[in-house]
Formats: sequence, structure tokens, C-alpha cells
Amino acid sequence: MNIFKNRLITSTISVLLILSFAISMIAIPTASAQTERVTFPFVDPIPNKAGVGQNVLINFGILNQLNRDGDGWNVTLVITDPDGKVEKVDRMTWSTGTVGYGYTPTKAGNYTLQTQFKNVTYAGNKYASSESGNVTLEVFTDWYKPWHPGHSLPVDYWSRPVDSQLREWHILMGSWLKGASGTNHGSELYTQALYNEGPESAHILWSRPIGDTNGGLAGGENQAAYQNGDAYEGKFGSAVIIAGVLYYNRGGSYNQASNINGTVGSATNNLGEPQDPQNGANPGRQRNTIVAIDLRTGKTLWEKSYNFNSNNDARITMGQIVTWFCLNNRGVFSLLWIGNSGNMFALEPKTGELVYNMTNVPTGTIYWGPNGEMLKYQAVNVGTTVNPVWQLRQWNSSYVIQQGKIGMQESFGSQIQGVTYNATIRGWDRNITLSVGNYLPGQTTTGATANQTVTPIIAFPEDKVVFGTSALQAIDQGMGISLTGVSISEESFGQVLFNQRKWAAPKEWEGLVAGMQSNWVSYSQADQVGIFWVKETATSYAFDLDTGKYMWQTEPQIYADSWSDSPTYEKIIAYGKLYEASVGGIVYCYDIKTGNLVWEYKVEDKYTESYLGNNWWVMIVFITDGKVYLGPLEHSALEPKPRGAPFMCLDAETGDVVWGIDGAFRQTRWGGRAIIGDSIIATMDTYDSQIYAIGKGPSAMTISSPDIAVAKGTPFVIRGTVMDISPGTQSDRAQLQFPNGVPAISDNDMSDWMLYVYKQFSRPDDAKGVNVEIWAIGPNGEDIHIGDTVSDTYGRYSYTYTPDKEGDYEIFAYFMGSKSYYGSYAKTEMTVMSTPEQITQETPYAWYIAAAVIIIVVAIALNIFVTLRKK
Repeated sequence: MNIFKNRLITSTISVLLILSFAISMIAIPTASAQTERVTFPFVDPIPNKAGVGQNVLINFGILNQLNRDGDGWNVTLVITDPDGKVEKVDRMTWSTGTVGYGYTPTKAGNYTLQTQFKNVTYAGNKYASSESGNVTLEVFTDWYKPWHPGHSLPVDYWSRPVDSQLREWHILMGSWLKGASGTNHGSELYTQALYNEGPESAHILWSRPIGDTNGGLAGGENQAAYQNGDAYEGKFGSAVIIAGVLYYNRGGSYNQASNINGTVGSATNNLGEPQDPQNGANPGRQRNTIVAIDLRTGKTLWEKSYNFNSNNDARITMGQIVTWFCLNNRGVFSLLWIGNSGNMFALEPKTGELVYNMTNVPTGTIYWGPNGEMLKYQAVNVGTTVNPVWQLRQWNSSYVIQQGKIGMQESFGSQIQGVTYNATIRGWDRNITLSVGNYLPGQTTTGATANQTVTPIIAFPEDKVVFGTSALQAIDQGMGISLTGVSISEESFGQVLFNQRKWAAPKEWEGLVAGMQSNWVSYSQADQVGIFWVKETATSYAFDLDTGKYMWQTEPQIYADSWSDSPTYEKIIAYGKLYEASVGGIVYCYDIKTGNLVWEYKVEDKYTESYLGNNWWVMIVFITDGKVYLGPLEHSALEPKPRGAPFMCLDAETGDVVWGIDGAFRQTRWGGRAIIGDSIIATMDTYDSQIYAIGKGPSAMTISSPDIAVAKGTPFVIRGTVMDISPGTQSDRAQLQFPNGVPAISDNDMSDWMLYVYKQFSRPDDAKGVNVEIWAIGPNGEDIHIGDTVSDTYGRYSYTYTPDKEGDYEIFAYFMGSKSYYGSYAKTEMTVMSTPEQITQETPYAWYIAAAVIIIVVAIALNIFVTLRKK
């Protein structure tokens, strides 16, 4: 690990390693009677204009190459600051003849840089002394040249692969490497889901059958469901997430995972009947496959079965992400692993192909080193029973590959393809004798035996290992707690930090039986605290891992917590607090320094379905992004199952409910619990044996306006839709149920809506849609906020607008996103014309009147004429 770490540091400093590929192909001439060879020194600051306090990389050396990896020139960098003070830096170059030096100027002005080389004989040839020309580094009071401005976090829906220039996004792209069953020790690095944005609603991206049995209600006369694996044949137990892909084992049983190194099964069943020969050398056992699913789409990427060790039950146990730096190969590699010890097989996650394998891997807890290497620790008595001599050893999976290799042989890529490594012969990279006397906590009470191995209760790579008395010793044998801490840092590996720090067993432990329910359960490197749980007293005891001293104990918790058989999965240290949740259904949050109760939350069973108490049995499935995620479970599933089991998210600081959903994601004791990667939760639900992905999904909008121009001052309607277009809404069932699409719904109504869409619960009548903002670009280019509205449960929205200006408009509808969806928008256009003029037409009314008058006059005249004639 020493070599590995130094490679990393040096590679970070020196940019000019890009030249190293050529070294192995260039030969230095052999010795001759020639005169001294001319040397060509150089120096180059990057950047060559900087500010005070700004880091500068100075590349220097000579351009004469060397013959072999590991060879180098002794060169001197001379730095003269603005006040004339001279600093000399001596370094040995790489075989390229170059080396890098990080320098931070402390004052403004001009710095003079020069490389000096003193004559030397190498490979029988003389090389002359030389000095480079002076190079000026200009330094200003203020930061002169800014770093790359970087990239903001995504506001739109995103997917893998992510361009490696978007470095800031790494905080959203965590993987889950340890399997959905959790881990066999409670270090915070294994119980917190780092580098994820925790979902803040129950929004489902997709669902799909887990794939090896029917799921859900059996039907007919039977109100029970198809079996889901509890107990003892869980189906999701070793699921992992790597680079946005979910991997899980399909088929077989939970216990088969431990049989990876097992013996070949019988050729007949227990009735003496021959078994189906299709399973090869291990007949009578169901063929298992490993399934790879795109976490964002739910689509199967590949599914394969393996026959390692003449055994068809090969199952993934964990994932690994290794950051590898060597001369000719630098980057990150990911692996899927089959096995924890003995024979282990590494698969390429992208394809499922075998990469390499290790044999004789020692037993013990796996810890992750600083670069993702697997580490194991043990203390071995290399002395005798009478005079024990304890030796601390470190096993390193990277050292298995790297031991004895140089140059291109160190490459993690092509150099390991198809190779089998003996991990016991090659893997032990550190060992040192400990000054701990005759007793090491954790050894048997009768005394150490020759070659006895003791494993630490916890290891913090690059920090310390702590050995402690076991639960059996502490409780059954009344020994109390003894702790010994040993440094495993690079600088002081094997130094004893504290030895046999003893704490007497309290009186209330007398007569108790440890069993598997009392033990060391949780640890924090950040807070240097270890937690010891005792089931009968339902109490946690805290110990300082810097000193080995007892710190505090909690008040007794609810009695039902004593029933749990998996306390190491239920107690997590994060954010300076200890979080506990178990059979009793109460979430406790304690201050990790004092043990004081900060808050508690009761997960009450409002339907009185549980037979264990008034609360649901819940477990902390993971903690991330300031949130505590809880899932309901039971040891052996009842049938029919208790209904309405809650899955919840609490604020880690206050205990307030962020969101919850009843009856959606019922967890499993044996078959794995919810995990998270790329800020998406993946979980199996034991109500219907489906896998669900929960997280922010994409949305889509439409908008329409009148197709013909409207008159200024005339109201018209802008309308459109806001829809959920997550992959699950494109399934056959969803398209049949929602032929017009699945509408986007408010965060407050999301839980009930997801039960309706994905689990066929009743349609929530009072649900609301999402907020829609409507804007326009007016005829003069001005922004116009037309108004806001809310879509309905069919995804539709509308808004009536009365334009007051003539001209062409661009109209936009925006959904700005929510806790459940990324935002979307739609655009349309329309034209507003002038108001039609009221034109006054000349009418013939006057002529009508005149004509009428004439007619009347004529009629009167005729009447007078007739009257006169009669006289």
C-alpha cells in the first residue's frame, strides 16, 4: 500500500508522466570513450502568472531520457523570490528526466526559476553539468488566473455516462457496494450512503418483477400472497449499485450465497430420485443468474449464470470501485465480486465477463482502503501458548496484483485479464510485532495458543484497528470490556495507541447470555466512538476509540428492541449522532458525545395490523443527505400480510417526517433492504415481489393557443398538459390504464398517487397537479408574466389571457420542477390584431323620408281634387 499511495501522490504532482510510455522502448547507448554528453535542462511554471497563495506546478529536469523505470536524474530547482531570497529544491526525476514540484508563492513580484544539473556517469556514459536559462514567474497580489469555473449541478433529468469534465456532479453519483443485506460491522462508511441526493418524495421511476416467482395476491379462495423469501430464502440480499446499474442475484436461495466454495451436490434427491442433469456438476439445485438493470430505465442490460468451482450457485456478494494510478494506466475500475474469502471471482460490471480471480483469500471482515482496495486485518500469535507474540498483519487486494511488478506490469487493465492470483502468498503487504504483552482483547480467556488469530472489532484504514473483548467474554464470562488500539497509519503502522483499557462489567449484566443479539454494533471514525449493545437491558454503551475509555450509556429502550437478531444493521452513527430503530418501532436519536436523547419518533401502527406491538417494526435502511430512511419488516412473514406497512424518510436533525408512504415498499429481513445509488432508491417490495426505483423523474409539457389571430382586448384560453414520463409510465399496464399518459401530481399527494398508479389502489379524488407558470415574449421583446395556474389530476391546465397590444407573441408554459420531478416547458406562438373599426355607412333614410313626404303630399292633393269635383 505504501508504493500504491506514493504513486498516487506523485502522479498528482507531475503532469509530464505522459511521456513515460516511451521509456521502455528507448535504449541509452552503451559506454564509450566519448566526451561528456550534452544535457538539456528546462524549467516551466504552470501557470506562469499567478496570485499570492495560488498553487503553481513547476515542471523541471533535463530532457535526456534514462534507460529503465525507476532510474532518475538528480536535479536542483533554484527559486529566487522578489526580495532575492534563494530556495533550492533537490529532486530525483522520473525516467522521463522530468519531475514536478508544487509551489505556493507568498509575496507579490517576480520570481526567478532555474534548473541546475551536476555532471554524472550513467550507464557508462558521462553527462555534463548544465543550467537552464532563467524563467520568470510573475506573482500578483490578487488571484491572477482563475481555475476553471466548473459546472453547476443538474436541474434537468440526467443519466449515465456523465462527461468526466462535470466533476461537481460526483456528489450525486454514489454507488452501493456492500449488498442490500447491509454489512457485518457498523462502520459509518458502510451504513451511510455517501454522495447521493436523498429522494424527498415517494415518486416511482419504474417497477418490474424480481423475476423468479410469481408475486402478490394468489387469488381465488386464497387471501395469502405468493412467497417472497422471508424466511430464509431472500431474493434481494446481495444487490449492489455501480455506476447507475443495479445488480442482483435471481433464483436460488439466500443461504446458497455461502456455498460458493461448497462441495458438489448429490446426484439424487432425498428420495433417491435422479435430478435434472441440466445443472451440470451440481444437480438438484436451481440455476442462479446475476441480473444487471439500468437504474434509470429498469431495462435489463444482461443476465448470466456462472459455473465457478463446479457450482451453479455463483452469486455476487459485493461491488468494488478501485482508483488505480501507475506509470501507464490511471483511472477508476469497477468490479462485481463473487465470494468473500477462499476463491473470489471478479466480473466486469459492464458485460458480466470474468476479469480475474483470487484463490486462498483469507477470512475476515473486508474494509475499503483509501483507493477502494479491499483490506483485511488480523493479529496472529507467532509465539507459543506460554509466551505469546502478537503480530499485526494487513491483507491488501491491490497488493495481490501489484506485488513484484514495475512499469507497465502494474497496470490494472490488460495485465490482470484472465489471471489467477494466490491471495495468501501475494496479499499480505504489512506485518509488525505488537507491544501488547501476553494478552490481546478478543483472544480466548484460557490463553493464546500458537498460531491463534484474533480479528479486530473494527478497523479504520489509514487510522487504527481496535481489538476488544467479545460479547461472550464481556457478558457470559463477566469480563466487562477491554480495548486495545493499534495505529495502521502509513507513518506509525503497529504503534500501540492504548492497551487493555478495562471497564468492569456492570451488575445488571450478571446472569445474562450474550448470544447474537448482544455485541459490538456500530462505530464512527469521524467521532471515534464504538457502541456495544446489550439486548436484555435494551441499552447501548459507548466507548471512546481514541482512548478505549467508557463514555456513556442510553436509557433502556422499548422492550421489543430486545427481540432483534440483527442489531448491527439497526444502529448507525452519522452527523455526530447515533440513530437506532428496531422491533419496537421507535426511532431514537442520541448525541454521540453525551448519549443524551435528541429526539425520538414512534412509527405507530394506525391500522393495528402488527402483532408485535402498537408500532411497526422498522429498520434504518440507510442514511444520506441529512435524511434517515426507514423501512418496515418482519422476521418470518405472516399470511395474509399486515397491511399498510410504512416506508418513511425523516429529517436527521429534527426527526420531522419528510415523506412517507403506507403499503408500498415493505422490506425484508432476509432478502435485502432498500439501497441507493445515483440518488435513486432501489428496493424489493414483499407485498408484490416487485423491484421499485424511487427518485426524481422527467416531466413533459404541451401548450396550445388559438390558431388564428385574435383581436386586441379579446380574451382567449391558453391550455396544455404536464405529464409524468418516467419509464414506468411507458409500461404496457400503465399505457392501458392511462392511454392519455400519467399526469404529474403534487409532492403532497405523491404517495397516494403512486399507490394508485403502480399498485392499483383507489384513485385519490382530492389530489392536485403541479404549478404552471405562463410567460410571453411580447411584440417589443418584453417579458410578460401572463399568470400562474395548477394542473389537474388529468394533467391538464388552462389560463385565460386578454392581450392589450398588437403584434406577435411567443408564449411559454413552465413547470419549474418539484421534489418529485425535474422541470419542463413548452412553447407556442400567436398573433394579436388591432380591434376592428366601427365604420359608419351612409344610409338612404333621408330619401325614404322625402319620398314618403311627397307621397303624402300627392295623396292630400288628390284627395282635395276629388272633393272639389264632387261639389
